[in-house]
Amino acid sequence: MTGDQPGFSTRAIHAGQEPDPETGAVILPIHTSTTFEQDAVGQTRSTFDYSRAGNPTRLAVETVLASLEGGTYGRSFASGMAATDTALRTLVRPGDHVVLPNDVYGGTFRLLDKVLTEWGVTYSLASVGDVDAMAAAVTPATKVLWVETPTNPLLNIADIGALADIAHSSNATLVVDNTFASPYLQQPLALGADVVMHSTTKYLGGHSDVIGGALITDDAELAERFEFLQKSAGAVPGPFDSYLLLRGIKTLAVRMEQHCTNAETIASLLAEHPKVAEVIYPGLDSHPGHAVAAKQMRRFGGMISVRLAGGRDGSRVRGR
Repeated sequence: MTGDQPGFSTRAIHAGQEPDPETGAVILPIHTSTTFEQDAVGQTRSTFDYSRAGNPTRLAVETVLASLEGGTYGRSFASGMAATDTALRTLVRPGDHVVLPNDVYGGTFRLLDKVLTEWGVTYSLASVGDVDAMAAAVTPATKVLWVETPTNPLLNIADIGALADIAHSSNATLVVDNTFASPYLQQPLALGADVVMHSTTKYLGGHSDVIGGALITDDAELAERFEFLQKSAGAVPGPFDSYLLLRGIKTLAVRMEQHCTNAETIASLLAEHPKVAEVIYPGLDSHPGHAVAAKQMRRFGGMISVRLAGGRDGSRVRGR
C-alpha cells in the first residue's frame, strides 16, 4: 500500500485548502456566488466566471480528492451516478461494449441496461474476482472494464493490477469504483487503473448528509473531457455540498480505521453465530479474495455481508 497515514491525514485536512489570504481563516469560505465579475467581456479576474463551470469551494474538493487518490485531476459531481454517467458517456459510443462485475452496484447496472443500451452500447457480466472470466468477457468492441472492489453488496475483490493489464492489452479503459474502500484503504491509480470513481456520499462524506460523486485520473485528455461534460450537462455539486464533503474528508483516516476495527470484530463474532451460514468479509481467511485484498488494501473495510442459516429471511435482520 502506498503512502503513510500521517501524510494522508495531512493532505485530507489541507490539500487545496490554504488559509484565506485576506482574513487568515483556516476553513475555506463557502463561495455561494453564481457569477464572478469580469473586467471586460471574456476577461475574468480569476479562473472563475460562472459556478456551473467552476467554483472555488468545488475546486478545493477536486484538489483534495485528486491528492488522496494519488492522481493529477479530480472532477466532482452532484452524485455518484452523475459521475458514473459522465465517465461512461465519455468513454463509450454506439456499438461499444462494457464489461461489468456480475454483482455490480444496481444503479450502475440500471444505467447501462436501461439507458445506454438504447444508445447502442452492449455489456457483459463476469465474476470480478476471476481474472480469467473477466478476460474472457472482453471482445474486440470492449472499451471499458468497469469494476468495483470490494463490490456492493457481495464484497468480491478485483485484482486491479491484473485487470489493468487485460484492459490495456485490449485498448480498453479500466475504471475502478473505489467507493467501498475509500482512498484511505486503496489507491487504484497506483495499481494501474485509468480512472477512479467515487460515490462521495458514502465514506468520503461520512455523515449521511450530502450526496456527491467524483472522477479522478492522471490522463489530461480524459480529465478535459470529463470537465466538458461536467460543465455541459451541469450535474455539479453546489458550494454547500462541497463544503460538507470537505468537512467529512478531514476525518476520513480516523473514521476508516474505526470502521475496519469494528467490522473485523463483528465479522469474527458472526462467524461463530449459529444462525449465520456464511460471513462475507475480505478480512477473513475464508474469503476467496483475501490474499488479493491484503496485497492492494491498507485494511479490509467496514462492510460485511452474511448469508443466514436455514434459509432465514434476511429482511428480518436489521442493525443501526
